[in-house]
Amino acid sequence: MLWDTHMHTHFSTDSQAKPEEMIQASIRAGVDGICFTDHLDLDYNASQTEFNLDIPGYFQEMQRIQQHYSGNFPVLAGIEIGLQPHLADRLPQIIESHPFDFVIGSSHVVHGQDPYFPEYYLEKTEMEAYREYFESILENLAVFDCFDVYGHLDYVVRYGPTKNENYTYEQFSDVLEEILRILVEKGKGLELNTGGFRYGLGHPNPTEPILKRYRELGGEIVTVGADGHRPEHVAFDFAKVPEILKQAGFEYYTVFQGRKPVFYRL
Repeated sequence: MLWDTHMHTHFSTDSQAKPEEMIQASIRAGVDGICFTDHLDLDYNASQTEFNLDIPGYFQEMQRIQQHYSGNFPVLAGIEIGLQPHLADRLPQIIESHPFDFVIGSSHVVHGQDPYFPEYYLEKTEMEAYREYFESILENLAVFDCFDVYGHLDYVVRYGPTKNENYTYEQFSDVLEEILRILVEKGKGLELNTGGFRYGLGHPNPTEPILKRYRELGGEIVTVGADGHRPEHVAFDFAKVPEILKQAGFEYYTVFQGRKPVFYRL
């Protein structure tokens, strides 16, 4: 089985799950190990919501859990940070000051708006909204190095007016190619996020052509996560993952421990 290295607990604003519940769900699902990646989205501001993370409390709980499951089930402590260019000084300091195993860098806010909300799509076509999202990733890549993989690279298509019905890699190949090239040059990975299946897209985030092109450009680091916020989300549709990655040209997937990549054969 695989590791699920993207999951959230009550330390994330958008989850009520207890870490113990997520662990037990993971054991039942048969995964080989997990990494918690609770949210830190500074200056989120959408709908007056805050995505702060009690990092001291988080690590206190992670250490307790790791001691409890030591030798029985691997549990790692990571984080998912929301990247915005104006946070380029603040986020690296936070990451460097704490012993995270794994750091997912994600785009949740684009020029002050989260594509999760319908307001993001006002006064622009759906394709313009998608392009703005991808171009904002380039803005982040220009100033951030403090992450290990880019999370759910095409997150925006989960929430667009027609979701991924009219979305193809080819429509955005110019900007996506540049994103992937920079990730490879920086030695950064991609996440295969099975949340896309849970959202009814019929594909992971990012889609298979993006994963394949990343590999063609020399990318070797791909992590796997279900983006679970509830126990029933853990390892969602993981049975599809090995074939997706093999078709994209991968022989291994990656788990980060102490910010170092460990490769596991599919």
